[in-house]
Amino acid sequence: MKLCHVTIQTARFEEEVGFYSKYAGLTVQRDMRPMGRNIVFLADTAGDTEIEIIENPEAAASGNAHLSIGFAAEDLDGLRAALAEDGLEPTGYVSPMPSVRFFFVRDPAGVSVQFM
Repeated sequence: MKLCHVTIQTARFEEEVGFYSKYAGLTVQRDMRPMGRNIVFLADTAGDTEIEIIENPEAAASGNAHLSIGFAAEDLDGLRAALAEDGLEPTGYVSPMPSVRFFFVRDPAGVSVQFM
């Protein structure tokens, strides 16, 4: 069985789409905005697991703080520096074993995003 998508509901739709485009390098695979719905599906490439972003003005208390999504980054140090420069406050590095290093940052909807 393949994981198709993870859905994030947010009152900050454009910021959320921008976050995953800029920092995770995802591109819009499906876009429902032309049909009058602020819903997009983003992925690295067509056919990959997608992140579905839905605009929901009441999403402030939707539980996003308890969701975490992880990405493999090509330039972990550069990405962390860019996030910090943009004021997004990434955590310090975590290294539970010598071959693993990662950090977390909150996206505009409050989702914890791990970059490793």
